Amino acid sequence: MAKMRAVDAIVLILEKEGATEAFGLPGAAINPLYSAMKQHGGIRHTLHRHVEGASHAADGYSRATGKIGLCLGTSGPAGTDMITGLYAAIADSIPMLCITGQAPTSVLHKEDFQAVDIESIAKPVTKYASTILEPGLVPGTFAKAFQVMRSSRPGPVLLDLPINVQLAEIDFDIDAYEPLPVEKPKATRGQAEKIVDLLTSGTKPIIIAGGGVINANASEKLVELAEELNIPVSPTLMGWGAIPDDHRLQSGMVGIQTHTKYGNATFLESDVVLGLGNRWANRHTGALDTYRAGRKFIHVDIESTQIGRVFSPDLGITSDAGAAIDAILEVVRERKAAGLIPDYSQWADAATARKGTGHRKTNFENIPIKPQRVYQEMNAAFGQDTTYVSTIGLSQIAGAQMLHVYGPRKWINAGQAGPLGWTGPAALGVVRGKPGERVVALSGDYDFQFMIEELAVGAQFKLPYVHVVVNNSYLGLIRQSQRPFEMDYHVSLGFDNINSPETNGYGVDHVKVAEGLGCKAVRVQDPAKLAEGFAQAKALADEHQVPVVVEVILEKVTNIAMGAQLDAVNEFEDLALEPGDAPTALVPLGGSVTVDA
Repeated sequence: MAKMRAVDAIVLILEKEGATEAFGLPGAAINPLYSAMKQHGGIRHTLHRHVEGASHAADGYSRATGKIGLCLGTSGPAGTDMITGLYAAIADSIPMLCITGQAPTSVLHKEDFQAVDIESIAKPVTKYASTILEPGLVPGTFAKAFQVMRSSRPGPVLLDLPINVQLAEIDFDIDAYEPLPVEKPKATRGQAEKIVDLLTSGTKPIIIAGGGVINANASEKLVELAEELNIPVSPTLMGWGAIPDDHRLQSGMVGIQTHTKYGNATFLESDVVLGLGNRWANRHTGALDTYRAGRKFIHVDIESTQIGRVFSPDLGITSDAGAAIDAILEVVRERKAAGLIPDYSQWADAATARKGTGHRKTNFENIPIKPQRVYQEMNAAFGQDTTYVSTIGLSQIAGAQMLHVYGPRKWINAGQAGPLGWTGPAALGVVRGKPGERVVALSGDYDFQFMIEELAVGAQFKLPYVHVVVNNSYLGLIRQSQRPFEMDYHVSLGFDNINSPETNGYGVDHVKVAEGLGCKAVRVQDPAKLAEGFAQAKALADEHQVPVVVEVILEKVTNIAMGAQLDAVNEFEDLALEPGDAPTALVPLGGSVTVDA
C-alpha cells in the first residue's frame, strides 16, 4: 500500500467522489491541500475575493449541476466566513463540502493564532462537521462526509484539517477506496396505493412540486405523473422549473409573495393537495387556516421530521420524491388502464384557462422606470434556455411573479435563508457548472453591493453572465415592511455622489465600480431602451467573456403585491386590462392555451 501525505489522499478521494470544482482562497493553514491540488491537477480552482463569496459560488455550482461543489479556506475567519454559505445550503437542502485549514492539534487548546473551534460553530448549519484530529481518520471521514451529504435530505458538510494532520503520511490505496452507499427512503407499493386513493378521492386535486423533485432529478417523471392524471401542478419557489411554465398543466406558483394571481386562485379551488418534496414554507402557505381550509393534504418528503412540522397532513409518507413518483406512476397507470382513475379534464381545463386571467400590468412607460417593465423586457430578451439566479428582496419577489422558467435548475435561488450578497458569487458558480449557457442574475442594488468585489473573479476567470441590477437606491423590501410602522427609517441608499453627478442622487456608481473590477456595464434610464440594453449586455458578455452589469434606474418607491394569506394579497399597482398591458404573459389576457402537453 502506498504511503502519501493525507492531503494527497484527500485530492484522490475528491476526484473519485466526483467533487472536482473548488472555490476558495489559499492561506497558511490550508496550503498543504493546495500543494496537493497543484501537484495532482484534477481539481479546478476558482480564486475568490471573499470566503463567503466562495461558499456561495460552491452552493450555486451544486444547485446548477446536482453535483457537490467545494469551498476551501484557511483557519479562523475563513471558516467563520463560510457560515452564511453553509446556512444558505442547509436551508435549501443543497450538498456542499467546505474544507478549512486549522492550527496544529498540539496548540488547539492554547488559543493559537486563528485557531477557532469551527466544528462547534458549523454544527448547527451542517449535516456533519468534524475537526479531523488523527491522520488515519482522513479517508474514512471524507467517505462519511460524502455519504452524509448525499443521503436522505441532502445538505452541506464542513471538514476541518489541522495542518499537521494534512502533512502526516498515511497508508492509502485509492483503488481500494469506494464511495459509501447513499441511503434514500423509498415509498412502498402499499404507500403509493394509499396516496393514489386519497388523491383521487377529490374532484379537484393538485400537486405542489417542491425542491425535492429537482434534487431527485425527477422533473420529467413529475410531468409524466401530471399528464397521466391530467391534474394541475404548482411549483414552489424551490421547485420552480420542475414543470415548464408553458406546460398546460403548470397552474402557477402559489404564495403570499412569490406567486401568480391565477396560481393562488386555482389552489384555493382545489380539494386534495399532494405535496412532493416540499416543506410548506410560510411564504408559500401564508395563514394556515386559509391555506388548509376545505382540502385534504398528502405530504411526501425525504426527511421524516419534516412531515407534521408545519401542520399534520391527512397522509404523510417518508420518501425520496423521485422514488415516490415512480411508485405512484405505477399505480396510476394500472388503475388508468382499468378505468379506475376519474376524468379530471374539466378541472384541468379550468386551471389552464385561468392562466389567461389576473395578470399584473407590466407595460409601463414611466421614467424613472417601474420594475414591472424590467421583467417584461427580460422575458422578451432572454430565451427559454436561460438560467436565472436571484436571492432576496423586492427584485426577487417581483421577478418570481413575472419572469418565466422553462426547466429544472434554471431558477437558482437561495429561497429559505435569503442572504444578501449571495446572487453574484452564486452566479459565478452557476457559470462554472453550465459553461456556454446563458446565465442571468437579478439583484436589487443592496444585494449587489454586498459582495460586489466578486465581479473581479468573473473577470479574472472569464466567467460571463448578465447581472441585472434594479436600482431604486432603497432597501425596498424593508421599506415596504416598515409601512405599518409609518416610517421610512434608514432604508435609503441614495446620496449625491461627488464623483458621479450623473447618478442623480442614487448614490453608488455601479457602472464605474463594475468597470473598475474588470467587467462591462450598461446603464438604462428609459424603458424604451431596455431591450437595447439587454441585447448590448449579451453581446458584451459573449465578446469579452466577463460579467456584464445592466443597471436599471427605477422609481424609488414601488410596492410589490404581497399579503398575509392567499385570498388577501394586496395589489398596490394596476392590473392588466387588455393583452397589451402584459405582453409577455404566458397566456394573453383573456386568451386560451394552445400548447400541447
